Amino acid sequence: MTWRTVVITNKAKLSYKNDYLIVRNDEVKLIHLSEINTIIIDTTAATMTSYLISEMLSRKIKIIICDKKRNPQGEIVSYYGSHNTSEQIFKQIKWDDYCKIIWTRIIEEKIINQANFLKELNIENYQMLYDYVGDLVLFDESNREGHAAKVYFNSLFGKSFTREDQCDINYALNYGYTILLSQFNKEIVFQGYLTQLGIKHHNVYNSFNLSSDLMEPFRPLVDKIVKENFNERFDGGMKVKLVDVLNHKVRIKGKDQYVSNAISIYVKSVFNAIDKKDVDLINFFEYEL
Repeated sequence: MTWRTVVITNKAKLSYKNDYLIVRNDEVKLIHLSEINTIIIDTTAATMTSYLISEMLSRKIKIIICDKKRNPQGEIVSYYGSHNTSEQIFKQIKWDDYCKIIWTRIIEEKIINQANFLKELNIENYQMLYDYVGDLVLFDESNREGHAAKVYFNSLFGKSFTREDQCDINYALNYGYTILLSQFNKEIVFQGYLTQLGIKHHNVYNSFNLSSDLMEPFRPLVDKIVKENFNERFDGGMKVKLVDVLNHKVRIKGKDQYVSNAISIYVKSVFNAIDKKDVDLINFFEYEL
């Protein structure tokens, strides 16, 4: 399975030859495409050949483009991620209320992971999050997720912190979440589904509603990186640490896997659970304390 995330930060020309990505700037570097999971163009001074883009799309390699402020702006994905894309979309359109059970279980896992992270840090408020899990109802009609998030972020970054603040912590969190979201977009398309059609998320201006639904349990992986480096400025060095989240290892289905591969395993299991109406088929990664 692919694992490497390639980040282009300086002026360069990117091209393709004999299964290799060729990066030309002051020197020439070659990376075999079989190793690449994602490539991030973190500069507006880089160029790519259409041949390279086509080869990457055919191999399901995610391409993320950053703006002039070096923040993720968009991505290039293939129209057709699977040989049976039309069949999968027809099924997705007909998803019924059982998906509410799936989504509720996903949110339960997210809050559990948040609680586990607080417990790892010896922050007593972790028990409050476990209590919220116990109070969770179908489709979270009582908004336990929102209450848990407030306790969680205030415990991590102080009582005055909010997710709306314009600060380096939020810039870093948003950047990391965008990296995760992009990986989920890739896997959802690869499985033949539409990222636009979500379960809980239904924002008509959000092209990634389903990705936003499924990524929730993985967010604490980004939170941990930001917490460990929260005194640092949000700069190139911090971005490299956040991008590297995909190369961290977690345990899933009894094996250690790169996060990028764990996302693939998890997404596939979610669709399997929906098809078979069995929430227990979802494979979550194990948060190790």
